[in-house]
Amino acid sequence: MTTAASTPCDLLVSDVTVWTGGRWRERVDVAVDGGRITRIAPHGAEPASARRTLHGRGAHVVPGIVNTHTHLNQALLRGTAEGRPLLSWLGEVGEATAALTAEQAYTAAACAALEALRTGTTTVVEHMWPHPSRAVHEAVVLALEDAGVRGVVCVGIADRADPSRRWGMDPRLIRPVEEVLDHVLELADRTRGGPLRVGLAVPNPRCLTPAGMARVRAFADEHRLPVSIHLLETATDEEMCLEHTGRGAVRLLQESGLLWERLLAVHCVRLDGAGREALAGAGAAVSYNPLSNMRLGSGVAPVPELLEAGVPVGIGVDGAASNDRQDALEALRIGSYLQRVAHRRADLLDFARMMDMAADGACRVLGLEGAPGGLAEGGPADLLVLRFDADVGCVPVADPGAVLLTTGSQRVVETVVADGRVVLDGGVHPVLDERELVARAQAVAPRATAAVLP
Repeated sequence: MTTAASTPCDLLVSDVTVWTGGRWRERVDVAVDGGRITRIAPHGAEPASARRTLHGRGAHVVPGIVNTHTHLNQALLRGTAEGRPLLSWLGEVGEATAALTAEQAYTAAACAALEALRTGTTTVVEHMWPHPSRAVHEAVVLALEDAGVRGVVCVGIADRADPSRRWGMDPRLIRPVEEVLDHVLELADRTRGGPLRVGLAVPNPRCLTPAGMARVRAFADEHRLPVSIHLLETATDEEMCLEHTGRGAVRLLQESGLLWERLLAVHCVRLDGAGREALAGAGAAVSYNPLSNMRLGSGVAPVPELLEAGVPVGIGVDGAASNDRQDALEALRIGSYLQRVAHRRADLLDFARMMDMAADGACRVLGLEGAPGGLAEGGPADLLVLRFDADVGCVPVADPGAVLLTTGSQRVVETVVADGRVVLDGGVHPVLDERELVARAQAVAPRATAAVLP
């Protein structure tokens, strides 16, 4: 007699140790079908007919990481303006962004996505700078589709022009607001039903007028889209908003209607107690980008205080011009350590807390399904198969979570499953050819940049 347990499934990950329900379960099978986890059961207890089986004996399985913030085009800008202050750095990155071509955009996004997959990322939230070229946006979407990664492509929008970029956005990059919103709807139609979604990306509170903020809010509500915004990465947001409006950055967002449950606030290094309460009350979330904040000397985001206030926090890797790598595992480790040194406590942000931040932290705001406590039946099939014995620096494994947090590297990521599909198998991608991408990146990378801000 045929039973439900013997129903064929797309994928069976067999005989592995799984992080589920906030604990490790040894020797279990994970069945995947239709992009969902349909069963987590003791190994061999419920035989299944799988179209593909991954024999995982000795492997560990954890949820895929959701990278809540990056700029994919910066994969061609590694090392840019190293050692310079943020505004000077922005000037050089901005020049490269203004000159960005569709070929560069595709190549950078494909390189970044492949690197991200190899370090455990299954979902990428792309915060695009405003850009006038539709072809650039199409290229980014195509690259992520080729990579097979889940993603939220947030299209840049701004309506306050300022060549200095201090109280506004580079005029060369600005499109009319309604033109941007029409384009977002076109991209939403193109990606509907697939692993990619769209959203809006606001460079910072200084780049949208109050009217622009109100329009973005109304549009996002109407179409149920998330909005990503850089907020208080340094003191500049607060200083400029106070100088020009007499209001601080958070208050300006509140009064303009842009502080609400669809907002992902990125960085928040200078967010004070009142700001944390405002974000918590509004239902907004924060993207924590520890490596970028270190590299640019921005400071340390108040993550324990945000969590205590009830603000959801996700992990962000940021672009390769400010972080240098798209390494999510490194971001988890440094994200934990940075808080420990800042608070002088070793008992902050352990593996369980960091894994929840990585796999679930900001998902609700982004309209994504998270994996709180680990993989679960009925949840999305985004997972990593890890082989700790592939890296001598990760053995012995007395505590798998502790080892992954403290020494985990891309060498231990054997297989990556995103949206139920194997998108990395033994470090090899089924579509993207690394050698070809390396040659392509070297050929199309910007040769020089200019017009650096003082």
